[in-house]
Amino acid sequence: MNIIYMKRALELAETAFSLGEVPVGAVIVRKSTGQIIGEGFNLRETQKNALAHAEIIAINKACEFLGGWRLPDCEMYVTLEPCPMCCGAVINARIDDVFFGAYDKKSGSAISVQKMFELPYNYRPNITGGVMEEQCSELLLLFFRELRQRKKKFFRQK
Repeated sequence: MNIIYMKRALELAETAFSLGEVPVGAVIVRKSTGQIIGEGFNLRETQKNALAHAEIIAINKACEFLGGWRLPDCEMYVTLEPCPMCCGAVINARIDDVFFGAYDKKSGSAISVQKMFELPYNYRPNITGGVMEEQCSELLLLFFRELRQRKKKFFRQK
């Protein structure tokens, strides 16, 4: 694990925040070279697409970079515990290691709500949670606090 990559994921999450997206960023690294081969941030609202999660975007870019659907010798850094869809994508892409920041008590499917990577699928990545957890959690808390304030202000004006 290299904290530099989680810092990059956090920068991507901040970009999502600036666009009004839930601030999640993801980076995929080729372990043997240390090269970032895919990165992404949430774009669900911008693209009006339920699939536009940071992890899915990063996986797609990494697959394009390597020219195939398998991502051997790769690790993912993501600021929020992956949801079921993103866990499934990690399994299908054969990513070796997943490092995430904040735990997601509502839809986290690596550890919090369910342990998808422990189910008897044909592939199981290594998982490490709580990497830069405080910084990742603070960004999410700030985003949702501001979102609630905007909603209150909107409804007061009606």
